[in-house]
Amino acid sequence: MKTTDYIRDRINKFPRGYVFTYKDFITEVNQKEAIIKFLNRLVTSNKIEKLAKGRYYKPQETIFGILLPEQNQIVKDLLEKDGRLRGYISGNSFFNYGGFTTQISNTIQIAHNDMSDTLQRGQFRITFFKQKNTITTSNIPLLRLLDVIRFIKKIPDSSFQLSITRLNSLISELSDKEQQSLIQLSYKYYPSVRALLGALLENMELDELGIGLEKLKTSLNPITKYKIGISEEILPTISNWNIL
Repeated sequence: MKTTDYIRDRINKFPRGYVFTYKDFITEVNQKEAIIKFLNRLVTSNKIEKLAKGRYYKPQETIFGILLPEQNQIVKDLLEKDGRLRGYISGNSFFNYGGFTTQISNTIQIAHNDMSDTLQRGQFRITFFKQKNTITTSNIPLLRLLDVIRFIKKIPDSSFQLSITRLNSLISELSDKEQQSLIQLSYKYYPSVRALLGALLENMELDELGIGLEKLKTSLNPITKYKIGISEEILPTISNWNIL
């Protein structure tokens, strides 16, 4: 099969919005320059779209125009390394998806085990922040909740009242085991995150977390004050955790 026919056939089998590079073809066709040249010809003829240098996607057209790929597709190469999860989408992207704000951002924030420089892919700015916990498929939802607590003062177009109410709702939906895991994962976050998590859990009066909450409190310096800005009207237990 000719190189060009092989590439066309592969692309036809890709789902709409799938992001790919020349490496998606290199294992079968060991002609890097020829592949890149042909992909750029397909862009010129509007058969595929170019997301950023060396990155293409199969477009999905609607009455409103061509849809951009989903964020997971745009940054998928940044989330894994050698088959191991190293990062996950969080921050601004999750604030909207998780119901903390209605504002949609063109910044994709990635929590990552290894820091990296800011990138630009198409209209999206990609930034990174450090995640010290080992990342697994099962703990990503819990880590995202801790990230919300970490950045609670920076959630755009929101309020402490909305954020605390939404956190209460999401945490209450977790199983007892997941709530315990949430506490364990918080030990690799800043003390202010652990303090606010403790205030949230204590306010929810989850009896089964008694020992876990005690250990969480002992992990904090008893004389340190955490200036977050949440009032007791919003979260009555803040004084028990030295939150101002």
